Amino acid sequence: MKPEIIQTPIEGLLLIKPAVFIDERGYFLESYNQSDFKSAGISDNFVQDNRSMSTKGALRGLHFQSPPYAQSKLICVISGSVLDIVVDIRKNSSTYGKYYSVELSGDNFMQLYVPKGFAHGFLTLEDNTVFTYKCSDYYNKESEGGLMWNDALLSIPWGVQNPVLSEKDKNFIAFDQFVSPF
Repeated sequence: MKPEIIQTPIEGLLLIKPAVFIDERGYFLESYNQSDFKSAGISDNFVQDNRSMSTKGALRGLHFQSPPYAQSKLICVISGSVLDIVVDIRKNSSTYGKYYSVELSGDNFMQLYVPKGFAHGFLTLEDNTVFTYKCSDYYNKESEGGLMWNDALLSIPWGVQNPVLSEKDKNFIAFDQFVSPF
């Protein structure tokens, strides 16, 4: 059975509901099938998989990689849950500067396809949350960038005042100072 592909209000950003088969043994799902995804318009060649485990209240983001190392991502949560946020940073997009949020969890099995040209971040809602994502290009330190997680112009309702942040994430720039490379 093919996954259900759900269009979001932001062009190119897709929510994916895989077919999940549950029985007395547990569950089975196909998390990636190149042919099915290509039929849905996702033609990226994923070259790197990343996984993180975070405590409740940890916020990672809002991250992106600039061209020529920009990355599309296929995101899911293996266990626990996150509030996942993406911000459109494609300067010629009608939704430039707009965000999309969705709860992803090990229980709802949802995936999010994030094309190049978005800043991405998430807030963990449970301890020991395992987050994984496929990337269409390799990590390149010189190409990494980010936006301030609590930027007033973006007005993202994270639901926390003092999340656990890395030093890097504390020092990203405000959206009104940002010059998009996309």
